[in-house]
Amino acid sequence: MGHPQVVDPEHPLIERVRRICFELPEVVEVEAWGRPTFRAAKPIFVHVAATAENPFSIVVKTDPQEHLALLEEGRFYGVPYYGRARWVGTDLDARHTDWQLLAELIETSYRQVANRRQLVALDALRPEHAG
Repeated sequence: MGHPQVVDPEHPLIERVRRICFELPEVVEVEAWGRPTFRAAKPIFVHVAATAENPFSIVVKTDPQEHLALLEEGRFYGVPYYGRARWVGTDLDARHTDWQLLAELIETSYRQVANRRQLVALDALRPEHAG
């Protein structure tokens, strides 16, 4: 018996997150807990629907140096079950989401969980970030 679907995976906001995620090497999408998750092969780096009450949101793993600053910023918040591991949630909105910042945070989250081969492949795509 699976979980009920929390968010329509074909909604335009979720499609936009999906496009960002699939620009990264070896990404797979897996439905878990009634929500889309995006994984660097196996480890999750984006979890859609921070809470059932807020399905148009995502959860990402932050860089240790940026975590507290993001939480203090206002657009990001701690999420139940994730806080101790430097994950934050943020709401998705067609008019107010800073999609460039979100793409950077998604990539940062990917870099936190990706293996060496995946990081090498990503750095080949983004030579300005290599090293």
